Amino acid sequence: MWRLILPIFLGLVACDTPSEPFRGQPVTRLAIGGNLFDIRIRGRRAEAIRINARWAPNRLSVADAATRAITAVSGCRVAGLGGDQAMITARLDCGQGAPPPVPPPHYLDCDLYLDDDGFGEAICRRMPG
Repeated sequence: MWRLILPIFLGLVACDTPSEPFRGQPVTRLAIGGNLFDIRIRGRRAEAIRINARWAPNRLSVADAATRAITAVSGCRVAGLGGDQAMITARLDCGQGAPPPVPPPHYLDCDLYLDDDGFGEAICRRMPG
């Protein structure tokens, strides 16, 4: 019985654990486009872990929301994405100079407004916590 329960328990515990390069980095929790992400920045790389439950989300919709979340937290343009619907990694393009500073932990609550062509903007409010 324990052979079945232990792997399930360990899998659930690891659901919002950052990958090795992002362990120990400050986390910013951000809600955008119906998704809740934990964002971590390290140098010119970022990781977004989707922590809300959704049944079979479309990778493109999650990637778009993750891109907006990473951009809001880092202040940099996302130059490339990798990963899947649960964990997305990004390369950041911050222009010339040093990597962006590590943002302090905070929570952003964002609303996504799209027009008929699929273009729009995210309006975010910084929340305590």
